[in-house]
Amino acid sequence: MEGQVGGRMLRLFRNCLPRLRAGSLQDNLRDSGKEPERAQEHCLPAFAGGQHFFEYLLVVSLKKKSAGADYEPTITYQFPKRENLLRGQQEEEERLLGAIPLFCFPDGNEWAPLTEYPRETFSFVLTNVDGSRKIGYCRRLLPAGRGPRLPKVYCIISCLGCFGLFSKILDEVEKRHQISLAVIYPFMQGLREAAFPAPGKTVTLKSFIPDSGTEFISLTRPLDSHLEHVDFSSLLRCLRFEQILQIFASAVLERRIIFLAEGLSTLSQCIHAAAALLYPFSWAHTYIPVVPESLLDTVCCPTPFMVGVQTRFQQQVMDSPMEEVLLVNLCEGTFLMSVGDEKDILPPKLQDDILDSLGRGTNEPQTSEQLNEHVSGPFVQFFVKTVGHYASYIKREANGQGHFQERAFCKALTSKANRRFVKKFVKTQLFSLFIQEAEKSRNPPAGYFQQKILEYEDQKKQKKSREKTVK
Repeated sequence: MEGQVGGRMLRLFRNCLPRLRAGSLQDNLRDSGKEPERAQEHCLPAFAGGQHFFEYLLVVSLKKKSAGADYEPTITYQFPKRENLLRGQQEEEERLLGAIPLFCFPDGNEWAPLTEYPRETFSFVLTNVDGSRKIGYCRRLLPAGRGPRLPKVYCIISCLGCFGLFSKILDEVEKRHQISLAVIYPFMQGLREAAFPAPGKTVTLKSFIPDSGTEFISLTRPLDSHLEHVDFSSLLRCLRFEQILQIFASAVLERRIIFLAEGLSTLSQCIHAAAALLYPFSWAHTYIPVVPESLLDTVCCPTPFMVGVQTRFQQQVMDSPMEEVLLVNLCEGTFLMSVGDEKDILPPKLQDDILDSLGRGTNEPQTSEQLNEHVSGPFVQFFVKTVGHYASYIKREANGQGHFQERAFCKALTSKANRRFVKKFVKTQLFSLFIQEAEKSRNPPAGYFQQKILEYEDQKKQKKSREKTVK
């Protein structure tokens, strides 16, 4: 996935953002291009799982404040415009749309018109109080034109994590916006009415562009869905394998981790990659790939967090009263601050296994999917070896409700080093949330992790069989 904000952070927005007056969004959109009447929200067909591609397409532009030279990000285009919402829904939507501009321009309000600006693709995630998550996929660039001008952001809000696919959608939005806002509408309406494809499947959209004719756009979802939200290439360019392993170790014990880089794309991609290494577990704490300037106090939080900060705010971060933290400079490939025990968290033998696996075949050309599998695989295998036996230690009642036998689970590990690590890991929220879901299900989920567990158990059986034959 490529800032994800816990419920605590969204409550912070409610306090730190001005309450939007009724109709204030319409005021913000007054200068935007007119949409056809059909752009108003209407009933959509129901699809399996209720998964649609997106909830909103927004254009966020910089508008000069009435006083001073600063600019503030403002939503200047919204599709679709929702109507007939209940009061509670309307208030929640206004809070959401009020927070989004902060994350589209997290680097403050001191801007000036530019003639050149490198396009950046990044993302953020907002987690609501009820635990539901919305992902913002962003493309920031200079609009077409001559002379100095201000960058703007195309932002697609969706509940679905698939960064490669949404990057392609942003390409199509950008291409159409160069012509006219009105040209975006038919494409996005077609996308909104299409069902999100299953892993490995493709959805094809028919779209007309003036002077180009009818185009057919194919959007394919990766077959391996557990890595569809991540690209490890940026992380590998910035850090050595040993450093990535130490970041992983810190994340496994739910510590505080700060990434520094200037580019929004680099921050976004690297922090999503670091979080993806935790699969099949999910980071449930504060998680903001690019922290807006107004929320930099997040680094003072005493609870676990994983956040990205632009290097222009490095000194401000360093001067903040922080508790034990791992501070990673992605531009320099160094740790500016650390707890000091990061190399000792994981069992030594398993650390060596991860590094050996990562080092094999890295110089050979690989597709993005192959690279993701190459990097993710050793970390998945780490969890297979340490906690892959969890299902055997869930005792079930007659009604199917399971109860995890933690003590017996830990004692089942023959390696003292592995057992020492697992005794710490089972106390984390990462593991607790995972095991709570496992207790509810009669059978282990038939996913990628379970597949690797079965493969590992089969390998152990074959090894025992060979050893008996030799004897």
